[in-house]
Amino acid sequence: MAAGSTNKEIASAIGVVCIAGWLPGHIAKSRNHPHAQAVTVAGWITLFFGFALWPIALIWAYLDVPARKAGDA
Repeated sequence: MAAGSTNKEIASAIGVVCIAGWLPGHIAKSRNHPHAQAVTVAGWITLFFGFALWPIALIWAYLDVPARKAGDA
């Protein structure tokens, strides 16, 4: 029985990591963020660094970029 529960725990951990990597990019795309692709890449890259910067990618997905005025270059 112990081996079966270990396999389930490993599968659950892999699922959580995949969802965590996917989430910032999905949020950015659904909010039509102008840098959605960069947010997606940041979400996955942070997984290799132990989630240290993952909250920044998540916050970035929610940030609204101010619209440019008509005369700005």
